[in-house]
Amino acid sequence: MRHSSGQHHSPAESQAPQSSDWKVIRDLLPYLLEYKCRVALALTCLIAAKVANLGIPILMKRLIDTLNIKTGSPQALLVVPVGLIVAYGLLRVSASLFTELRESLFARVTQNAVRKVALQVFEHLHSLALSFHLARQTGGVSRDIERGTRGIQSLISYSLYSILPTLIEFCLVLGYFAYSYDIWFALITLAALILYISFTVVITEWRTHFRRTMNDMDSKANQKAIDSLLNFETVKYFGNEAFEAGRYDENLARYQVAAVKSQKSLALLNLGQQGIIATGLVLILWRATIGVVNDTMTLGDLVLVNTLMIQLYVPLNFLGVIYREIKQSLTDMDRMFSLLNTEKEIADSPNAKPLYIANYAHGPDVRFENVSFHYDAKREILKNISFNIPAGTITAVVGQSGAGKSTLARLLFRFYDIQTGKILMDGQNIQEVTQATLRKAIGIVPQDTVLFNDSIGYNIAYGDPKATVEEIHEAARAAQIDGFIKHLPDGYDTQVGERGLKLSGGEKQRVAIARTLLKKPAMLIFDEATSALDSKTERAFQEELLGLAKNRTTLIIAHRLSTIIHADQILVMDHGEIVERGTHIQLLGMNGRYAEMWQMQERTLD
Repeated sequence: MRHSSGQHHSPAESQAPQSSDWKVIRDLLPYLLEYKCRVALALTCLIAAKVANLGIPILMKRLIDTLNIKTGSPQALLVVPVGLIVAYGLLRVSASLFTELRESLFARVTQNAVRKVALQVFEHLHSLALSFHLARQTGGVSRDIERGTRGIQSLISYSLYSILPTLIEFCLVLGYFAYSYDIWFALITLAALILYISFTVVITEWRTHFRRTMNDMDSKANQKAIDSLLNFETVKYFGNEAFEAGRYDENLARYQVAAVKSQKSLALLNLGQQGIIATGLVLILWRATIGVVNDTMTLGDLVLVNTLMIQLYVPLNFLGVIYREIKQSLTDMDRMFSLLNTEKEIADSPNAKPLYIANYAHGPDVRFENVSFHYDAKREILKNISFNIPAGTITAVVGQSGAGKSTLARLLFRFYDIQTGKILMDGQNIQEVTQATLRKAIGIVPQDTVLFNDSIGYNIAYGDPKATVEEIHEAARAAQIDGFIKHLPDGYDTQVGERGLKLSGGEKQRVAIARTLLKKPAMLIFDEATSALDSKTERAFQEELLGLAKNRTTLIIAHRLSTIIHADQILVMDHGEIVERGTHIQLLGMNGRYAEMWQMQERTLD
């Protein structure tokens, strides 16, 4: 029973409280019981296969006893042995047939459960608040889902194909021993089984902490590796390859120590199991041999007892491995179901209605009324701010880093809920409308543009997956990137690489602009959208922006004041408060914070 100890688990496994095994099974049952008829047929085939399996050695016993005949006996014609031989072959085929039928019937049940649970977890993760994803490591979450789905397959495989058949076979064998032979045969077999299971459970539980430590270290090493590779350029910039390798090796070394201890404890488990099995087998054969000597049993009985014990020996030999794998599968599933049971911090209210925009082409009227917000109660980000963005107008927000400008965009998308105040869109509180319709109405070009590891065309089309090729090209032209794409060898099929690293910052930003324009939202948000553009492209895009803003409500979060001089309204923020507001000309006339920022940027340009 040599088995690898290299299962991997998330680091949270050793920290988070584990649900009871029965609760995990209860969580899984609804997915399995969608196919009640298949489950019932599979269990019927399972029992039939085990009955046939028990019949094989019984027929072999009768065949051996039948062959013990004298010369001249009518049985010498071998009529009965031939019939037994044929029946023996049919039973073997039947056992195999019912086994394969069981697996074939249950395959759809298993795969359906895996698919539905994985999809449900994936959808649930997308429905969770931004705060959840900022607090979790992507590598750890993806491993939890991967292990959880694999755990479902393992649990069903080991329980339905190993544990349950073994228990049924034990019951059949014990019943046969008690009915056909001395009660001691059944008692010895039962005692060996109880002792074996008890020993396996105790030792397996004892060595669990070795395995958890090992799996914890493996997950930490994996997360360090993924984090390092995702930040490949940063590692190269600072020449920290050796430092990253050292961090990775530190966790690998701890994993190695725990893995060695786990393997030693596995050896002890194997040795004890083999000792119990061998003792039970010897005692059974000793009783059978005495029976043959005393003429209370035949040679066929001796062969039958030995064969039945060997048939039980093989699955029993792996019971420890199976128990351990089932425990691990339950743990993995518990981690996945805990993700599924994570409460949505931002959820639609029970009476949420679709967002209604009176004039979609003109854009919504957006109003912040006495809004206060903080990520951490110790540090307030927005302090009782109020402003209005009339439909079809451009409002720009400027200010120093940390003033709370980008938070406005996150609140409009409802990635977070405000603590006090209201955010209204065409008079509707955004906390009382469905998130899907709210986000559909808003398009954003973020400062930090992240692209999918696919083609440029795919990334632009992400704004509207149903868009035609011409619409994609039109959006690219509006974002001043169509000419660049056409000069590439693969054009719109050019691969952008992981997170878009094959493109420059300006190219990525223009792809993001095209993607947002293709979405055709009622409201546009540009969060430092031109920060990575060169001056020529920025001026060209500025003209395009003015044309787009005539039909949409637009919020611009700006760093370069030159990009927002044509805005209908400019808000100047400082430490979460609006300290000035007005047009470019009005703010310059105030000779306040905005005028100071303008003069500073003018001097920088000079």
